[in-house]
Amino acid sequence: EAAIADAPHVSVMCDGGFGVRGWDTPKTHREPILHMLNVNSWGLHQTCWSRPSHGDGLHASCEKKYCGRGSRCVVNRDTNQPECRCVEDCKSSYMPVCGSDGKFYENHCQLHRASCLQRKKIYIIHSKDCFFKGDTCTMASYRQLKGVLLELQAQRSAPPRHPPADRAAQKRALVEELFQHLDANKDGHLSSSELAQVGAVLGANGPSPLGRRNDLNFKRAKFKVVQLSLPEEQRVSITTITVGLSTILTCSIRGALRPPIIWKRNGIILNFLDLEDINDFGEDDSLYITKVTTIHMGNYTCHAYGYEELYQTHILQVNVSINQGVLQNTDPRATSSFKCSLCLLESGCVMSWGRARLQHSATPSNYFTFSKKGNNNNLKSHPKTLWNCFLWFSKPNVILLRTLNLQKLSLFSSFLFLQEEICPRVEGEGTQSCLWASAVNVRDKYIYVTQPKQNRVMIIDIQTQKAVQSVDVDPLPTKLHYDKSHDQVWVLSWGDMRRSSPTLQVIPEASTGEEQHVIRTPFKGVDDFFIPPTNLIINHVRFGFIYNKSKPAVHKIDLETVTHIKTISFRNYSCAPQTMAYTHLGGYFLVQCRGQRGAAAPQLLIDSVTDAVIGTNGAVLGTPHVSPDGRFLVSADGDGGRIQVQTVTVQGEIKLIYDLQTNIHVSDLTFQPSFTEGNQYYIYATSHLQTDVLFVELSTGKMNVLKNLKDPITSKDWPWSSYNRIMKDSGLFGQYLITPAKDSLFVINGRQNTLRCEVSGIRRGNTVVWVGEV
Repeated sequence: EAAIADAPHVSVMCDGGFGVRGWDTPKTHREPILHMLNVNSWGLHQTCWSRPSHGDGLHASCEKKYCGRGSRCVVNRDTNQPECRCVEDCKSSYMPVCGSDGKFYENHCQLHRASCLQRKKIYIIHSKDCFFKGDTCTMASYRQLKGVLLELQAQRSAPPRHPPADRAAQKRALVEELFQHLDANKDGHLSSSELAQVGAVLGANGPSPLGRRNDLNFKRAKFKVVQLSLPEEQRVSITTITVGLSTILTCSIRGALRPPIIWKRNGIILNFLDLEDINDFGEDDSLYITKVTTIHMGNYTCHAYGYEELYQTHILQVNVSINQGVLQNTDPRATSSFKCSLCLLESGCVMSWGRARLQHSATPSNYFTFSKKGNNNNLKSHPKTLWNCFLWFSKPNVILLRTLNLQKLSLFSSFLFLQEEICPRVEGEGTQSCLWASAVNVRDKYIYVTQPKQNRVMIIDIQTQKAVQSVDVDPLPTKLHYDKSHDQVWVLSWGDMRRSSPTLQVIPEASTGEEQHVIRTPFKGVDDFFIPPTNLIINHVRFGFIYNKSKPAVHKIDLETVTHIKTISFRNYSCAPQTMAYTHLGGYFLVQCRGQRGAAAPQLLIDSVTDAVIGTNGAVLGTPHVSPDGRFLVSADGDGGRIQVQTVTVQGEIKLIYDLQTNIHVSDLTFQPSFTEGNQYYIYATSHLQTDVLFVELSTGKMNVLKNLKDPITSKDWPWSSYNRIMKDSGLFGQYLITPAKDSLFVINGRQNTLRCEVSGIRRGNTVVWVGEV
């Protein structure tokens, strides 16, 4: 404060694990500097700004310059360009860590600074062997030393008249008495010479660590009694934070000689992990979480190193600042007006639909007007040729079903893609036919669909309803996934029907739709892959997983660079992964498992914050499915008909709601939002053997069945996946669902939980995409 008050120009910097931020600013701006310093020390990470002394704006050259930990951004005076330079020094905090280079560092900052100076990656490792490098004394020997000393003291001292009630107090009393006995010169410390006297006595009675004093290489040992305290009312602390902000969790354990604090999440120690969003523990051993999202929900515990029995629990709750929609009933003769208050807009807006029509009850019409308050310019959207519809690929035709026209069956329309280049004639077959496996919607601009027998992916322009390109891929492409975060389509090919040579390829810049090419990934033996979906909260996904269904592990990959990051082993759980799902609430990955002999095994849970397996998901079996809001976890055992429903609490904990036993052998299921209750869902489930469709009200567990929807496609006719009868919804706000039968498809009204209609004459119609509102 004195420096800021006296200096006409001030430079403020933060070092350590936060990254470095710097401002050069006139004296008149010292209050904003202090405010910005406070916010950035707690909230912003790995960002560097520089403010020129002659202006008020942030220096453009350093505003968006990213510098890694252990370095800071500065502007080169000669070139006027931003540069990352290693930090000159670190704060004198003592939080010892071992580096991957085998060296000992007093804190995280020193490790990252060394990494910067040496220009090589140095990360924190769990081993503490570097603490004793050069000495024969190890941590195990040190613990043995303490045990021998305490046993010796217990033998020589008389039993106390009133022994302490708890074990910890007994140890403290024993240590205090032992210390007073060994501290010959009463200076409050134990020197190596004082320990040598005890060692000589012990050495005469047999081998012991103290009998080899020269090997121990003790310079000085402090054996003071550590007394820790934690107020009862602070044993559990609840912190509520909004998505996008940062938070600090401070451990309330106190003591004059308190050892370093250890933080855990789901039983995993965080201190020694190199995490991007949880990476600084500060001088007071607080836990810093930058840019909180819903994955950080859950329980965090802290305890002093070596004193695990005294711990504090922090419950982190995360608020989502998204305004929920309002259900409205409108007179068909009136003009409907809805106030839009999404935070992405600069101001409120009104969306006007003219006279309300029946189709507006599901989704907006094809043509609408946005008008901003205070602005006379109306921004009009262009009507889309295909919008709010299902696009269905079948044999031999491509069927288009407009959901907005389902009010009158006469308005049902279909488009036939019978061009020779799309559905070539197969030698020996008299009729022209198409065989499809998987399809994805790319930003409502293109449909990518696989033709496994032609070893290619067709790209169809949604506007013109025509194929614009065919992309040759490896033999037998069976599965597609659109990675919206990186605008790329992932293609899994089997090689042959025995899946003897599977490959994984990527089509980048998928939304351009023209002159596409394929990138071959370096991954071998891939049976399947999983990329978490985006949602209103998590709009960018960085990582995915690939796995072989016969091996007990999944491999984490970087979606942007298409490289392997780490392997997460399930060997301790004898789990061969079959399918995966993800909920952003608490950040859990759910893994369906098969045991060594092929029998179903309980699901595993992976914490996406630490990438650690935190155990089994209770006794839950089957294929996991997650509701769009992440709150409901529904696991279906397709063999036994069992459906288990769980929920994620506001504390990020998974709890079982109920366990249903049905006679439906589930093939596929999807979630349908309730039109009468907020934040509630129904599930619709198809059977791979039966004609019935099950729907369950998740809030109550009430079940009902839609009967006689005809036989499903046989597994022989649908070899591409176990989902031989899919259930497809019509977007986040739609009311219709579609499911195929062997030679037809059925439309379900999700608002009324009734069958709407059957469309006959459709074979193998198990490939479908929805085009329209998310």
